[in-house]
Amino acid sequence: MISWKDFYTVLTAMVPLYVAMFLAYGSVRWWRIFTPDQCSGINRFVAIFAVPLLSFHFISTNDPYAMNLRFLAADTLQKLLVLAALAVWSRLPSSLGAPRLDWSITLFSVSTLPNTLVMGIPLLVAMYGPYAGSLMVQVVVLQCIIWYTLLLFLFEFRAARMLIADQFPDTAAAIASLHVDPDVVSLEGGRAETEAEVAEDGRLRVTVRRSSASRRSLLMVTPRPSNLTGAEIYSMSSSRQHSPRGSNFNHADFFAMVDGAPPPPTPAGARGSSFGAGEVYSMHSSRGPTPRQSNFDEHSASARSSKPAAAAAVPSHDAKELHMFVWSSSASPVSEVSGLPVFAGGAGVNVGAKEIRMVVPADLPQNASAGKEGENTGAVAAAAVEGEAFRFSGGKTVEDAEAGEAGGPDGLSKLGSSSTAELRVKDVDGAADGGGRAGAHQMPPASVMTRLILIMVWRKLIRNPNTYSSLIGLAWSLIAFRWHITMPAVVAKSISILSDAGLGMAMFSLGLFMALQPNLIACGWRATGISMGVRFLAGPAVMAAASLAIGLRGTLLQIAIVQAALPQGIVPFVFAKEYNVHPAILSTMVIFGMLVALPITLLYYIVLGLGPV
Repeated sequence: MISWKDFYTVLTAMVPLYVAMFLAYGSVRWWRIFTPDQCSGINRFVAIFAVPLLSFHFISTNDPYAMNLRFLAADTLQKLLVLAALAVWSRLPSSLGAPRLDWSITLFSVSTLPNTLVMGIPLLVAMYGPYAGSLMVQVVVLQCIIWYTLLLFLFEFRAARMLIADQFPDTAAAIASLHVDPDVVSLEGGRAETEAEVAEDGRLRVTVRRSSASRRSLLMVTPRPSNLTGAEIYSMSSSRQHSPRGSNFNHADFFAMVDGAPPPPTPAGARGSSFGAGEVYSMHSSRGPTPRQSNFDEHSASARSSKPAAAAAVPSHDAKELHMFVWSSSASPVSEVSGLPVFAGGAGVNVGAKEIRMVVPADLPQNASAGKEGENTGAVAAAAVEGEAFRFSGGKTVEDAEAGEAGGPDGLSKLGSSSTAELRVKDVDGAADGGGRAGAHQMPPASVMTRLILIMVWRKLIRNPNTYSSLIGLAWSLIAFRWHITMPAVVAKSISILSDAGLGMAMFSLGLFMALQPNLIACGWRATGISMGVRFLAGPAVMAAASLAIGLRGTLLQIAIVQAALPQGIVPFVFAKEYNVHPAILSTMVIFGMLVALPITLLYYIVLGLGPV
């Protein structure tokens, strides 16, 4: 039976955390104490220093040789049961199709990955004593090292599959190797593009590079004055080779072409531009020199440009980043949830410029190129790349080709997630579609895909301070408790001065995040109700079944069930936002779940304490 003293002990431990959260919320929403810039700085401090050091403190002071293996086995079994159920569900015939993977990832996150570090440790210690805190630290170790890595693997698998399906829908089986450039940190959201080369054996050698839009966004983040003209800046961000032509293009021509508006008056003494809009378009569509004369006039180029694309090319100066306890390794500096800046790591900036690159060996049959010039100045028949010919089928216009309307198997079609044109290789191990869609679901060999995913996961992990704090903390605890070594006092105090503030700063950071959201319920009440049921009912139910199967009884069983009923973990939301997989649902679960978590966990605590379990 739970006494009033026990109830008061829990409130004493938890209410100060909520006080910190609501103070942060009021500081932004009501009192306007902190600006978005200041919120970004606070969250960056929490992501890089406070929470990693808090994690290190808990892990390094926990005895790894006294771990409760049965408790950890129950926690592991719960996650494996959920994964197995989702794997079976994802293979059932249904009209949902591809989004099933997205929902599987989201449901796994919601049902099995609670906020153990920030909420679980203080709450369970107040309920069941210090031993429960030790069990929570053991769960944190498994989460950081195993389960978050597995979740990241699933996200990267999804991103890799989408990238291959978009750019090689009919020739993926012909891919023999995938090389990833060192500066590529994510495959999601147009932040990567591919360049394919047909080898002598007819197989594809693919190189994954950072997308042009992602590189441009890095140059365009800071609107500082420059002595370069608009064309030179754009050329630097969209080309790897120096153009053999000198740049005579200025800002007036650039904005006239992109915005479709009349150019601003040219100041006295400023030089005019001798470039036509067609030559500017050739700068957009090529990384290398473009020696051919353009047949585009200024009017057709202006018609192709759209204001949404121009707006997307220039990041908002008001967008700020909130890291939410995890270091963002994304190249994109701007990301938003529900219209407000939240986290750096969203989809890269999408611009209208397309990039068409192809390397074809000299002994491969060449496509004949034919073209028409006349009344339609926008019609393109052929373009030469490194001496080899390829074509837009049927003399389609650039607009038609970009819209995916090319007729025939040799057509170039616009990709949904990259600015690199699709490469079709004919008659390579039967991978061509032959005018149909038989190979639409082909994928590269498993070894090639696995290597690609592992490379991306590794690059994410080595950029995350929590990875280092968890591994170093575990290594120190293994050494310290094996040979009874104590940490030097100067080192211990240097760490504790920041780790002691980590818990309060984490809740303060969460309050800032809540204050910057337009709605606490970002995904709608129906989705919120289902997600809350999965989080606070289905998750604890599966944990109870797994714990009983392992043989947990008494207090251990109660601890297992209550920790499964904790609010949603923050790291899964960060991943969901970065990979754009139901971020609104995870955002609602973090915010609204934190608000209702205390009464729900107290209810579990009281009910489980009424009798033997």
